Amino acid sequence: MDIEQLRHDTPACARLIHFNNAGAALSPQAVTTSVIEHLQLEQQVGGYEAAARASGQLEQFYHAIAGLLNCNPREIAYAENASRGWNHLLHAIPFEPGDRILTGQSEYASNYLSLLHFARQKQIGIEVIENGDDGRIDLEQLRQRLDSDVRLIALTHVASQSGVVQPAQAVGRLARQHRIFYLLDASQSAGQCPLDVTELQCDMLVGTGRKYLRGPRGTGFLYVRNAIVEYLEPATVELHTVDWRSAHSYRIRDDARRFESWESNVAGKIGLGVAADYAVRTGIPASAERIRQLAAHLRSALRSIPGIQVHEPDTDQLCGLVTFSSEHESAQALHERLQERGINSSVTRRAATLLDFDRRGLNDINRASLHYYNTEEEITAFCGQLER
Repeated sequence: MDIEQLRHDTPACARLIHFNNAGAALSPQAVTTSVIEHLQLEQQVGGYEAAARASGQLEQFYHAIAGLLNCNPREIAYAENASRGWNHLLHAIPFEPGDRILTGQSEYASNYLSLLHFARQKQIGIEVIENGDDGRIDLEQLRQRLDSDVRLIALTHVASQSGVVQPAQAVGRLARQHRIFYLLDASQSAGQCPLDVTELQCDMLVGTGRKYLRGPRGTGFLYVRNAIVEYLEPATVELHTVDWRSAHSYRIRDDARRFESWESNVAGKIGLGVAADYAVRTGIPASAERIRQLAAHLRSALRSIPGIQVHEPDTDQLCGLVTFSSEHESAQALHERLQERGINSSVTRRAATLLDFDRRGLNDINRASLHYYNTEEEITAFCGQLER
């Protein structure tokens, strides 16, 4: 990888150390330019008129995300964010009272809270499969829970509070064998891990633009396997998603765009398409390997600092998220001290991941999330600040 060129494409690299890529990565110049140019066009000619002129760029969004996931563009829809897309899909599944949903200990907070709310409304059960010692969902426990009452398996591929990559492909095989819907949240893995929906065997997948894809905030996407799309009825429809045939009849469109809204962030959608194309051109496998190596280097360096504890288990199934804590200062105080010195990181709070942190006996911890444009020199500077 041409790291010098990638950093040149990312102007902020010249003045700060950005280790908060799991929150929002730094966009490459091409993405920012595409968004600004469309906003300027809207200013000059009008919103609808600008969208008409950008029809090719808007259509390219579907091809770009399909290229990222190795699927058909008809299986892709735009979403305002991953959580919105995730809820669209959850509410479209044909549940019946007494059905069960299986999810993992590391499930994303918003997803799990949505499940609790949904279960209360639909009279269905939610069951949590615990992680093994390696931080990954216990596949044997999952297998034992699968029966005819299970309607959905919902899994977060990479949790916000840990760098562990879940065995999404193995879960997909189990789901397909038992003919159970499988919804995968790839918000943290899209852009830093290879994602092939055929290999993953997921029926549905959601992702966000702002994290490792380096796209604009307020953008996301969803994937629906073409073979199941007719089984999923959106909770709401509008003129964009149906063919209105008479005063008493309509037909929902037969692709993933049945989950879209007519009114959306056009500039953001264009920018996300540019970001996905940029990621594919850069090379997802090479990106994944560099991110993994940088994160491993950081974990090793952190373990050598007295008073610092790294919270990832000793496994090779790790990615760019590195979590740790200091016995000398609180997570928030350390985060603020680093930020004052031009280093971006984040705090993962117990309140946002109760299932996982309560089982692991953790309170608020620090998180550093690396991207391919980060460097070993930045890691050295980061650790130097911690040692002070």
